Amino acid sequence: MIFKSINPYTTEIIAEHELLTDSQLNQKLAQAEKAFKYWRTTTFAERAEKMKNLATVLRNKQNELGLLITNEMGKILQEGIDEVGKSAANCDFYAEKAEEMLQDHFHDTPFKSMSVYDPMGAVFAIMPWNYPFWQVLRYAAPAIMAGNVSILKHAPNVIGCAKAIEEAFLEAGFPEGVFQQITIDIPQVEKVIASDIVSGITLTGSEMAGSSVAALAGKHIKKTVMELGGSDAFIILDDADIEKAATVATQSRMLNAGQACICAKRFIVTEKVANAFAALFAEKISRLTQGNPLDTTIAMGPLARLDLAEKLSHQLEKSLEQGAKLVLGGSRENCNFQPTLIDFVDANNIAFQEETFGPLATLIRAKDEKDAIAIANNHRYGLASSLWTEDRDNAYKVARQIEAGNVFVNSLVRSDSRIPFGGIKKSGYGRELSDVGIKEFMNVKSVIIE
Repeated sequence: MIFKSINPYTTEIIAEHELLTDSQLNQKLAQAEKAFKYWRTTTFAERAEKMKNLATVLRNKQNELGLLITNEMGKILQEGIDEVGKSAANCDFYAEKAEEMLQDHFHDTPFKSMSVYDPMGAVFAIMPWNYPFWQVLRYAAPAIMAGNVSILKHAPNVIGCAKAIEEAFLEAGFPEGVFQQITIDIPQVEKVIASDIVSGITLTGSEMAGSSVAALAGKHIKKTVMELGGSDAFIILDDADIEKAATVATQSRMLNAGQACICAKRFIVTEKVANAFAALFAEKISRLTQGNPLDTTIAMGPLARLDLAEKLSHQLEKSLEQGAKLVLGGSRENCNFQPTLIDFVDANNIAFQEETFGPLATLIRAKDEKDAIAIANNHRYGLASSLWTEDRDNAYKVARQIEAGNVFVNSLVRSDSRIPFGGIKKSGYGRELSDVGIKEFMNVKSVIIE
């Protein structure tokens, strides 16, 4: 069996990748175990030197790797280049901060007591295609700086990116086995999870995938961190800067062709400013162009796979049947999905209930602030949200009421190495990034000395 890398814009096959046999997979697991025994004994300074080398390798190849991202999953070239740059910055961040984040913590007791942080083993990562470098480096940089090793199962359509990341680690001077990508299919996943060298699993993907992997991890008593997507609320209150909100709303929904877990998906606007916002939002979306991701004049490329485009078309069609009104867009040719806006969506509509992974913006009208909060919270997902108001004191009060892992006030939702990232409800659990993320796969060991 093979995985195929297919350019979603041209539909041409870029490369074919053979899956590992069970024997080859066993060799990879043994290599991870061998690497961990050595890597855990290295100093932070030794790890930091190689992690900084990795950042340099990524920056030196930024254009080349950005093009690889574009060819494999379709985002516009500049977005791919920027993604590699952000990944490099994350490597630098943890190279500089890991030792400080993991220093011994002393407790206030009559005897000497402390918590120390020990690496646990191999982190098995199951990663998606939408940010094929950033999703990997945002977990791998902290995990490896902490003394763990990594085993990556990437999405089948971005195996070229997975191999390029592994090559970058080796070029940076990391020992073999510290970071490995494994080309396997679902039947071999449990074999990896069951391996004694694997201490934890991190997954970014669908709710269904997270449920299945968490069940396997529970069976084998392995820790998990799950980021399972969302239907992020973008809440516009009466006193919001409507012009700025509409500008950021367009960016937030249409970035990466709408294929991001933290893309705003439910635009909840209070009745007083609903018509004004809707008009501005539609006008800004109408300016966007979609097409060849190598064309520097366009705003977005195609969706990453044909099945994803077909699913979004079905969601749009069903939404209109259920009473939503099409404002603009709605057409599709193969993977190329036109930027689309629908209005008058309610909680019973499929575009409200499901995650829409593509350039489909959903407008929901609320009576007032209280109603807007209730609508935002009336969902099984709770990853991130954006709140728009000029009243900063009230913003803090409202933010505390929103059920989400992140609330950004008057700005674009984004992940940042310095800030914990993750969700609640069906959006998953655990955190990535910051000092919180680096400790997820550590043994917090209490040491008491009488």
